[in-house]
Amino acid sequence: MRRLYLDKNLQFVFGITLMAILGVSSIIPALPDIIEGLSISPVEIGLVISVFTLPGVLFSPLVGILADRVGRKVILVPALFMFGIFGFACFFAQTLEQLLVLRFLQGTGAAPLGVLYGTIIGDLYAGKERGQAMGYNASVLSMGTAVFPAIGGVMAMLGWHWPFVLPLLAIPLGLAISTRMDTPEPRTTGSLKEYFTDAFAMMKTRQVLALFGTTLLTFIVLYGPIVTYLPILLDTRYNASPVSIGMVFLIASGFTGIASFQLGRLAERFGQRSLLMAAAVFYGLSMLLMPHAPGLWHVIPPVICFGLAQGLNIPTIMTMLTTIAPMEQRGAFMAANGLLLRLAQTIAPLLMGGLYALFGMHGVFIGGFLCAVGILLLAVFHIQNSN
Repeated sequence: MRRLYLDKNLQFVFGITLMAILGVSSIIPALPDIIEGLSISPVEIGLVISVFTLPGVLFSPLVGILADRVGRKVILVPALFMFGIFGFACFFAQTLEQLLVLRFLQGTGAAPLGVLYGTIIGDLYAGKERGQAMGYNASVLSMGTAVFPAIGGVMAMLGWHWPFVLPLLAIPLGLAISTRMDTPEPRTTGSLKEYFTDAFAMMKTRQVLALFGTTLLTFIVLYGPIVTYLPILLDTRYNASPVSIGMVFLIASGFTGIASFQLGRLAERFGQRSLLMAAAVFYGLSMLLMPHAPGLWHVIPPVICFGLAQGLNIPTIMTMLTTIAPMEQRGAFMAANGLLLRLAQTIAPLLMGGLYALFGMHGVFIGGFLCAVGILLLAVFHIQNSN
């Protein structure tokens, strides 16, 4: 296969993906300084994240529909400009209220990005190249997730508002995409009623519902046991420093990137269904081993298992969905998948919090293990390899 990562169009998609994650990951190190700089409480600081992600919940379905009906670039380029302009405007916020309004507007610009990068990969590539491109993009996402907090932390040393300079990168990216990116666009055929009828009919198939269910369970594992409770486990049991906790997550991201980068080759050899089954096994191992690790660095093997699972699972789901969906409904498919992702982000901390209250830390990871079993059952009984 040709070296897709050198393809100009895929490199633009990499840029879109990085902008999609920059809005949260780059400001995480600055959150304590924002609390101090704006004289707000730790309770209020959560709003800085939630008002940014809220437009993704509200507007993802609309974004998918518009991308299918009026075209990808028509939505993408203004979204990048909006993300960059209002993200940079946060630099000048003087009060929490001003910051929240600007973050909501920035999040409105960010909402289409998470839907469209997978959609555009599905438009640009077919067959084995599609899986390869999804894997490369997932590697870029993993690297961004690991690197952006470090960059934001360095910039935050100048002041809490300096990480908000980074969104300006979206503006030259939008200009370059508008003039230099070559993407096929869907041809609008039929009425809006026919569009909805066809899209819903395809989404109700057993294969698609199983893939949607896999997405939901995957992100419950990610945002429950891992994002919310793994740092607590590392702190309370092993007295781990913030640097050590950051290193643990960096290792997970690294192995996610390694697995994702090899995705095209692995899918060709073993098949997509086998990769989802292997990911479920890795998730299960990580959930069983993490709470029983005798020391801090004994957590590394289960963390590696989790990283490998993420690298095999998420890009495979996106590849299969974009393969099943025709171009004219692909935006709607990715929007529905994104909506389930954000639903999992919302319910996972609450669900695992309930398990923690009832059964302690072990209950949280048993809950994650049951999600892994669910992913395995969906892969074994309801998912077939896509052509």
